[in-house]
Amino acid sequence: MEIRKSLTVVILATLILDQLSKWFALEHLSNGRVVELFWTLQMRLVRNAGISFGKASNLGQLVSVVVFLVIVVLLKVAVNAENRRIAILYGLIIGGALGNFTDRIFRSSDGFLKGEVVDFIDFQWWPVFNIADSAVVIGCLLFAVNGLRFERV
Repeated sequence: MEIRKSLTVVILATLILDQLSKWFALEHLSNGRVVELFWTLQMRLVRNAGISFGKASNLGQLVSVVVFLVIVVLLKVAVNAENRRIAILYGLIIGGALGNFTDRIFRSSDGFLKGEVVDFIDFQWWPVFNIADSAVVIGCLLFAVNGLRFERV
């Protein structure tokens, strides 16, 4: 039961942090406002109707359906995770996927599942992204590291 609790906490924390950060971005970065932070890092509002890096913006509904199916499959696998560390990694990935899926459902003006994902973290040399994207990437990278670490043993 402790594993499922960890999974739930990480999913909810990731989703809430993502949605709060997007709310902040929408409130403070409208009308083309850019906030310079340090080095090349800035905050700049971008809306993404497609997949990674703004590609395939005309496939928003298909992307939404695929993301939903991936979330369902990951949840089914995650509830049977063998340890807390693996549950936390699944939680990061699922929470991030839910964050962007939530945008596709609720940040829409053109119909069901035609919403746009809110991105705002901009290094200027990498595509603009958000907390949800970061959670998915970090979760996947840590899964790879975890797999490599235990495969050597």
